[in-house]
Amino acid sequence: MAVVRREELQRWLRGYERAWRTAGTSSLSELFTPDVVYSPSPRSEPVRGLEDLSKFWEKSRSGPDEQFDMQSEMVAMENETAVVRVFVEYLHPRRYWRDLWVMKFAAGGRCALFEEWPFAPGQSDGH
Repeated sequence: MAVVRREELQRWLRGYERAWRTAGTSSLSELFTPDVVYSPSPRSEPVRGLEDLSKFWEKSRSGPDEQFDMQSEMVAMENETAVVRVFVEYLHPRRYWRDLWVMKFAAGGRCALFEEWPFAPGQSDGH
């Protein structure tokens, strides 16, 4: 069992943001295991494996020049599991996201399971 530590998680989060801002997807192999299971929302099928994640990643973003501000806050950590609250503001066009990320890390610090629980203002929350 891997144990994630606060400084490792902070480094991983900086790497995630840097990868989102960088052209291409080669840096994803530094962040995720080859057999990663990546769930972009609780209502969608997970993306399985680094190759499919790379395709999903490129399709999901406007490009590395996309302007945004990202802040994160660690909510909980236990053993290999971390929960992070993420705030993202895209500047052009202006839109906001408030997410929870639930992640499980493998030995070596790469993420093996990533669940995103996204919420955008104006989006129905089911109530």
